Amino acid sequence: MAKCILIILFQMSFFMLKGLGQNNKTPLYLTNYTYSNSQNDIGYIRINPATSAQIKTIKIRGEYSKVLTISKDYKLSIGKGKVQPGIKQMDVVLDIKTSKGNFKDTFRIVNNEFIRNKVVAHRGAWKNTGVTENSIAALKNAIAMGCEGSEFDVHMSSDSVLFIHHDPGVQGVSIAKSTSAVLRDIKLSNGERLPTLEDYLKAGIGQNKTKLILEIKMSELGKASSIALTNKVVQLVEKLHAQAWVDYISFDYDVCKEVMKLAPYAKVAYLNGDKAPAELAQNNFFGFDYHFNVLQKNPTWIKEAQQNKLTVNVWTVNDKAMMERLLQENVDFITTNEPELLLTLIGK
Repeated sequence: MAKCILIILFQMSFFMLKGLGQNNKTPLYLTNYTYSNSQNDIGYIRINPATSAQIKTIKIRGEYSKVLTISKDYKLSIGKGKVQPGIKQMDVVLDIKTSKGNFKDTFRIVNNEFIRNKVVAHRGAWKNTGVTENSIAALKNAIAMGCEGSEFDVHMSSDSVLFIHHDPGVQGVSIAKSTSAVLRDIKLSNGERLPTLEDYLKAGIGQNKTKLILEIKMSELGKASSIALTNKVVQLVEKLHAQAWVDYISFDYDVCKEVMKLAPYAKVAYLNGDKAPAELAQNNFFGFDYHFNVLQKNPTWIKEAQQNKLTVNVWTVNDKAMMERLLQENVDFITTNEPELLLTLIGK
């Protein structure tokens, strides 16, 4: 019996260490993934507290090892004048020793040229461009227009592949109850195949101007499926090193909290409209992303959010007069099906 217990303990220790290995998701994250000419300090290197591991040493490897430095408190910084002009991103390789194992990880640090103009294209720029909403073409249009963000919706197939679509079903086919093989054969009205999240992200991270506003949809199969979807989404974002581009939103409060647990660096906003700004701030949200009707019923919430250092996004605003009022209130973002109109109002 004692021998069996020792074997089990050995196996548990092996798999715990393996879970920190290079081929699995590591517990390491950065508090920020961007740099600029005026921003020498990138962010802190941290271990997800859920792992209870502690950092012992970190070394920078690879092409940019002489460009970056790590302080005693694990702040990652970039040397003045050491990055050549025109570089849009750097892949940084770190060797990490922790109290629970050693591993390597790679992080993509992006030149922060992201636009700041409040315009978020709802499901991409599709309405006035002749393409299908939530298509890769709609994303590319939003980028070409110069929108600050392009919003899109993510569901999961029965075999755990992530697809972009607003509704739980597409052309009469349930996404959650169908295999990826079935879903990949579906064509959108503009001729594009139903995009996967992987294809969508790869299309979005080739630039550093427009953020990708990723909505995790509530699964028609229930809460457990929504949480499983959330885990798959965060894993894929990190696998593709897309952290600098992606902000998260969801109507499901538990999904939002799950994202923050998995990715403490993530910027997460809540959509449903039933939480006051103070509660969101207490739970470390980045901001709220509420329908304009919610804010009409709660006219003090914009100011309260600003006082609590939360960002304010309002959806889906297509009316010119309402856009102008929200701009006067200095909201952070306006999500719209009419990005062309909003860009005109802000003079872009």
